[in-house]
Amino acid sequence: MGRFILRRLIVIGPMLLVVVSLTWGLIRLAPGNFYSGEKKLPAAIEKNIREKYGLDKPWYVQYGRMLANTVRGDFGESLKYPGTSVNSILAATLPVSATLGVLAYLLALVVGVTAGTIAALRQNSTADYASMAAAMLGISMPNFVLGPTLVLLFALTWYWLPPARWEGFSTHLILPVLTLSAVYMAYIARLTRSGMLEVLRSNYIRTARAKGLSEREVVVRHALRGGLLPVVSFSGPALAFLISGTVVVERIFALPGLGNYFINANLNRDEPLIIGIVAFMSIAVLVFNLIVDVAYAFFDPRIRY
Repeated sequence: MGRFILRRLIVIGPMLLVVVSLTWGLIRLAPGNFYSGEKKLPAAIEKNIREKYGLDKPWYVQYGRMLANTVRGDFGESLKYPGTSVNSILAATLPVSATLGVLAYLLALVVGVTAGTIAALRQNSTADYASMAAAMLGISMPNFVLGPTLVLLFALTWYWLPPARWEGFSTHLILPVLTLSAVYMAYIARLTRSGMLEVLRSNYIRTARAKGLSEREVVVRHALRGGLLPVVSFSGPALAFLISGTVVVERIFALPGLGNYFINANLNRDEPLIIGIVAFMSIAVLVFNLIVDVAYAFFDPRIRY
């Protein structure tokens, strides 16, 4: 196990450099730049700006400087917010996205696993059909529809909850968390149901029942561990995406998270900020996928690395 984890950690560095390089190349291929607007700048001013930010250097010099900054973990200053480093923006926005993402994932995990398990244990019953119908509704309804609908009902019609803003752990988080977790509840419920149905038909489950174990022990101690393997696979990329920032939800509820800044950075062609956020997202995806692979051995003792 230790050697497997070490090999995977070694791979993270080269993979990060590949992703960052592709991102840098796509930024340079896109038309326009951060200082251009509707009115063209005088040639002298444009020349001074390019000299100040090193854009007058050959592309390989700029590329090498970007790679060196990435390796050091220092992405420089934002072009849109002069005097503000990219690292400070990441440090300020990450707690917002992480809080929202973790709460949404925990809610989705509890509700999804519970609904999927009940649906599998009562296959073809009313509970099964109702939970899967709700799951299909959750998958089909996008965030940009569900979010405004919840705001309209709970904030503007019934006045039960505040509509937006970020105030840490408060009632302001309820609507964003519900909006963000809905689709993940649906996916986790469906994955849990399919995984449980497959495991409940296994020979070792029949053996456990033949030994006289109660149905609760069979489900909790044996079936649930194997049935959750699809959920574990899904959780790695999902957690990375949730913690790295969710653009639509942060836009709807005016949350100053990574997703919101990422959209603004792309609109403003803020290259250092784009590179910094992409690098963080890449590391998050790679690390959470590693955690998922390690967790497989816990849920299924037959797996060895």
